[in-house]
Amino acid sequence: MRAGLRGLGRIPVRVWRGPRARWPKRVALALALLLVVPIAAGAVALRLTYAGDLQDGTRTRGRDAIWLGHAWVDGRKKDADLAAFAQRVRGTGIRDLYVHAGPLEHDGTLPAARYPRARWLIDAVHRTMPGVRVHAWLGDVLATETPDGLRLGRAATRAAVVRSAGQIVDAGFEGVHMDLEPLHSGDRDYLSLLDDLRALTRAHGVALSIAAHQIDPLPALHSVAAIVTAHPKWWSQAFFAEVARRVDQIAVMSYDTAMPLESLYGGYVAQQTTLALEVTPEDTDLLMGLPFYYEEDMSHHGHAETVAAAVRGARLGLGRTDRDREHFGVALYVDFAADETDWTAYREGWGCVAAPC
Repeated sequence: MRAGLRGLGRIPVRVWRGPRARWPKRVALALALLLVVPIAAGAVALRLTYAGDLQDGTRTRGRDAIWLGHAWVDGRKKDADLAAFAQRVRGTGIRDLYVHAGPLEHDGTLPAARYPRARWLIDAVHRTMPGVRVHAWLGDVLATETPDGLRLGRAATRAAVVRSAGQIVDAGFEGVHMDLEPLHSGDRDYLSLLDDLRALTRAHGVALSIAAHQIDPLPALHSVAAIVTAHPKWWSQAFFAEVARRVDQIAVMSYDTAMPLESLYGGYVAQQTTLALEVTPEDTDLLMGLPFYYEEDMSHHGHAETVAAAVRGARLGLGRTDRDREHFGVALYVDFAADETDWTAYREGWGCVAAPC
């Protein structure tokens, strides 16, 4: 009927768009606002967090660390490499070396063949860098988001990890550094493992340190992420506190943040520093990670996540929260990807404990 009338050109045909037709657009607009407004507000807050003056006394305490690649214990690195590295860090606040000696097997065991040159490295470091400690960096992928990986829920696996740590101590390492990922907030099996590892390391007089996930920048954000993405990137601040109470050092992996601008990344590090300082015991070393590498992908924008921004963010957070905290430093990730710009930003931004630096 309408088609015929339209063809005669006598009666204009109008399509009535009632409330049901408008509803999808309204919902889309509401959802857009729900997403855009918090993101915009968060960006403004981070930018403001990055503003302000750096306070005196917010420079190195001589408690910094660096993650070192596997080449240092598998035979690829030689005396000349160590001499060059010793020269590189002379005068800086680097006190601890997290040397990759793993990975662990999924059952928690560690083949000794993975670190054949450990004794050479430890002796050479003691000879060329007095006062610097060598930790064994151990880790594995956890079966939290994929079928394969190390399963902390198995008591036998946790016991094997502790025995592997004992191997490391017997090999002469002065610390055990655990990096297990992805580790979800609230994992009680992880806390149980740390209790057992702490008993071992204390009995042998060596340090226990861990690489820690970032803290929820908004309350319960890890729970939301678990629902939306099945990858809860963050830990709750309460869980971070439980972990920090069980270790000698906790190094926050404050990189791979997806921040698109240097000011936002620096503000994020400042916020993370404050959140971590609020719950880390005074006698536990808190180290904020510095991105000593350059990548460009969805989780890491190299032009934004710079060492200079991370150092400034850490100093701002320290100055605002606990300026006199002695057990504080930065951790450099990672030696084999660093360039001269990274080292210069670290030395100039964070400072030195002695000359030359």
